[in-house]
Amino acid sequence: MIETPGRIEPCLFEERVPAVLADLAVELMRAADQLGRGLHPDSAAELADLVRMMNCYYSNLIEGHNTRPRDIEAALAGAELAEETRPLALEARAHVIVQREIDRRFREGRLGSATDPAFLAWVHQAFYSEMPPEFRFVTYPDGTTAAIIPGRFRGEGDHEVAVGRHQPPSSHRVAAFLDHFAMRFRSAEASPSGRIIAIAAAHHRLNYIHPFPDGNGRVSRLMSHAMALQAGIGGHGLWSVSRGLARGLKDSGEYMRMMDMADSPRRGDRDGRGNLSEAALETFTRWFMEVMLDQITFSSRLFDVAGLEDRYRRLVADVTGDRRAPDLISAVLKFGRMERGDAAIVLKVSAVTARKTLGDLVRAGFLTSDSPKTPVRLAFPLDYRERLFPNLFTDAPPG
Repeated sequence: MIETPGRIEPCLFEERVPAVLADLAVELMRAADQLGRGLHPDSAAELADLVRMMNCYYSNLIEGHNTRPRDIEAALAGAELAEETRPLALEARAHVIVQREIDRRFREGRLGSATDPAFLAWVHQAFYSEMPPEFRFVTYPDGTTAAIIPGRFRGEGDHEVAVGRHQPPSSHRVAAFLDHFAMRFRSAEASPSGRIIAIAAAHHRLNYIHPFPDGNGRVSRLMSHAMALQAGIGGHGLWSVSRGLARGLKDSGEYMRMMDMADSPRRGDRDGRGNLSEAALETFTRWFMEVMLDQITFSSRLFDVAGLEDRYRRLVADVTGDRRAPDLISAVLKFGRMERGDAAIVLKVSAVTARKTLGDLVRAGFLTSDSPKTPVRLAFPLDYRERLFPNLFTDAPPG
């Protein structure tokens, strides 16, 4: 087994960037720039939190953990959880908490390089520090178990791991491989298209190294999310890479098949100069970028202002039976938030009538606020998620 860091080469397309990848990078930039256009920032922020929940739902689904969105929401709210749903709900909560912090650091300009070992260790540490005890250990094929230390890479003396047919680098070589990984992908940060193309390659190569005893898939998907933000295709947090990977372009098994295919060794003198196949890396990168584009396109349709307003108005009219209520929803969607006293002006009714309509919408979960007297903003209750956002949680069990 090759134990030098060059074993993960090629990491990038340096001599010749395939035209199809360059074109896809341009398409991704253009599509992400349009995503959420017309939405008020406050409304977009509320939607982004819903997308974080969707992201964690699909990321956990990839690991075989099917969690109900309702339980994820309850865990995030700190509600009491049924014993049978508690572990998975808290696992999902951990994912959302870490993604929120990634997004906050990005907004504040202090995210740093997403391929740096320090960032990867922080993601793992933050994630596993929030995990329930049931998921803080790893079981090896020989039946032995070991506690997972949050943020700690595999190292000297650790149990060796295997992932299907793939044998990752030995534990004592992980640090050297990660240093090489960071150095190689740092070189892609100078080019806008290079940053986008690198998301896919880095995703595979990190999993190839398998730096942690467990949690590598989740860390790599959070890294991909962070890299998308840094590459300028974050789309205000309104799309999810995990949804695309879980569903694939043709079927839900594509992700694992494509990851396995990208492990392929070099296939001859015309297949690049590295240890791994450059042709396989190109195929995987194209697929990954097409998945990202597919998800941005899906979210663009879902969060189109006109379409969202129409669906929300019809839903509110059906639920409340109040013909005035949809106008209030439209106003809050347009302006992001609204002073409670302005409801009468928007609806052109008395203050008493306006307060009743406003109160009904708050009680139904369509509007929310930080306190009973502060401005209201739009909410997106899970009870009506399929009406508002068709196919958002298509794979979720009922309730």
